[in-house]
Amino acid sequence: SARRVLRIRYDDRAGSATERDVEPLGYVGSPTHWYLIGWCRLRGGIRAFRTDRIARVTVTAEVPAARELRPGDLDIPDDLVHQLTLG
Repeated sequence: SARRVLRIRYDDRAGSATERDVEPLGYVGSPTHWYLIGWCRLRGGIRAFRTDRIARVTVTAEVPAARELRPGDLDIPDDLVHQLTLG
């Protein structure tokens, strides 16, 4: 919610760990997992990070460029994507 770049340590499905700077765009949930969706600077594209595989998070002071997550950014049929609000 602070709109800051996150530095995460992410463990992939094979157990390999990487440090990544991520510009958060939103969260996506499924019946089994939640995912942080963000612009991954290491990979140069939008990526989904399973939250249970994020081993460490540091909030940096850097504010990313303004960008909104659009349904077309995800490989999910539009009729399955619903925006949630907190409040």
